[in-house]
Amino acid sequence: MAEQAAELLLGRVRDGEWELGQKLPGEVTLASQMGVGRSTAREAIRILAGKGVLASRQGSGVYLTALDVREEWDAVLGRAEIRSVIEARTAIETEAARLAALRRSPAELRAVRRALDDRAARRDGLEDHVDADTAFHRSIVLASGNPVLTGMFDRFTPRMREAMVEMLRRRGEFGDDGDQQAHADMVEAVAAKDPEAAARLSREHLAALAAGLE
Repeated sequence: MAEQAAELLLGRVRDGEWELGQKLPGEVTLASQMGVGRSTAREAIRILAGKGVLASRQGSGVYLTALDVREEWDAVLGRAEIRSVIEARTAIETEAARLAALRRSPAELRAVRRALDDRAARRDGLEDHVDADTAFHRSIVLASGNPVLTGMFDRFTPRMREAMVEMLRRRGEFGDDGDQQAHADMVEAVAAKDPEAAARLSREHLAALAAGLE
């Protein structure tokens, strides 16, 4: 009954009955409107609070905090098209490159250079190359010193890997000298502590990937 009541209540939210941030009627009123007992209405509210739709504020009431149920992040990523993956990479990696140029330590720069050399050495097998490429870009994200960007990158990595393998398989070629040089240029911008160049080179690299989809 509580699950059914939660679905009914969620339907009213989706229909726009309340605005974001608005206080909902009390449990007694909601129970009466849904034709259930007060305990069932309370449980329905608890279910939707657990899904991020409602929030109970002590001594104040229940408020609408989202207009729909949060979809599981992994499910969203699993359905993402390659173009969407590249756009998300651009958002994360361009800022990470800019910050890395500002904040990188000597040890982090050495790690970035090692990752670049490893990427250059692993250009024979497609999947092995994608893994080396991912490790390279992660080294720059780590050098940004922003744990949120690192966490986003790590959570994003499995779908990103799938997308890159799929894209390069379609293209039929990968890891040429021009591509490796583009990554080397990015490293030199980080080494030179030039945030604008680092961000621009990161953006241009990913824009070229996106253009290859057309």
